[in-house]
Amino acid sequence: MRYLLSGRILVVFLGFALPYGEVAARIKLITLPARERVEVQLDHPRATLVEEERRVPLVKGLNQVDFSWANTRIDADSIVFRVLGGAARGGQQVKVLAVSYPPGENALVWSVYASRPGSARVRISYLLGKLDKSFNYRAIASRDEQRLVLSQYLKVRNLANESFGQSGISIGYGERLVKPIGLNETREMLIRRYPDVPIHKTYTADLSAIGYQVKKEKKLRVAMHYRLENDKAHGLGEAPLPYGKVRIFQQDGHGGSAFLGEDWGKFTAPGDLMSLYLGVARDVVVKRTIERNKRRRVDGNLFHRDVVVRYEVENFKSTAVTLDVVENLAQLSARLLGGQRRGVEWELGKESNFPGGPDKEKTRAERIVLHAPLPAANAGKAKKKIYKLHLVLKNEW
Repeated sequence: MRYLLSGRILVVFLGFALPYGEVAARIKLITLPARERVEVQLDHPRATLVEEERRVPLVKGLNQVDFSWANTRIDADSIVFRVLGGAARGGQQVKVLAVSYPPGENALVWSVYASRPGSARVRISYLLGKLDKSFNYRAIASRDEQRLVLSQYLKVRNLANESFGQSGISIGYGERLVKPIGLNETREMLIRRYPDVPIHKTYTADLSAIGYQVKKEKKLRVAMHYRLENDKAHGLGEAPLPYGKVRIFQQDGHGGSAFLGEDWGKFTAPGDLMSLYLGVARDVVVKRTIERNKRRRVDGNLFHRDVVVRYEVENFKSTAVTLDVVENLAQLSARLLGGQRRGVEWELGKESNFPGGPDKEKTRAERIVLHAPLPAANAGKAKKKIYKLHLVLKNEW
């Protein structure tokens, strides 16, 4: 059998009484019937497994099955040939005796023994390059930004120089899809729709990661995100959410939706969070200044530094929000020391007035996270809130 992935697969029948010269010639006699079943497994991040089944006509005795491929990225070491239905099927015994690799060819040859004439169902599997997948999402938030509809799409790209026709497609979870895979075709299909996903909108001011809105005025940029929890309590949790582009919309209250932006959603395991960037807020204003920066000698050339960071915050939204304030303490220390970079040892001072203190789950050795509640604006007029972060940076020299 010579198999060019275009479907030309041939079987050579070798009777035991044939002269040696005829056996060695690998004469191709008949064309193998078309694929009866194709399964494409896309669950591995870097490899695609293809399994195809065909019904092969065999004569009594030794049959030579010649499998060849051209201009197709098949991993030769991954090819497996199996006879389905057991060694004996309907009184016919079929055995694979040996496999050989013709020199200088993208081919291999199986020697198959059949106890009597008839057809045998065989499965050929292999790893194939240039047949891959990606994921993308469409998220439509409600008008009040409390919930969204999340649709997940699978995109299959076939650049393997072969058409597979109607195929079963598996991605490692969820239902098996049945779609045609054409030559040099990219096909996108809806695989999941989550109709009622609770979301939490966050506002974050982080000088080290997001920077200034207006540097001269010490005004920080405030990043907005939607946060989704991938668990059953939030309408998700059936499977991981793979990495992919998310296009984000919001209902406009008139039966349509407005485009908010797009972000790349990280791989999100069940129980984990996905955070989607929405842009910079214009109606939450944060001015950050260093109110105090003093050194106190401890011993010799060893000092403690007393620092107060002041935040003047205004919320012009008609609803109350909570601002997440993040300080990278290593970078703060480096700025105060004139560019010196090192690890930082710190403790919270008495003048800090963020309710609840640092977020215990998110605060790390060199990163502190605090939460600043902001009241809603009254007739468009914001009430200015003053928050302070008091730190003692210890053991400087």
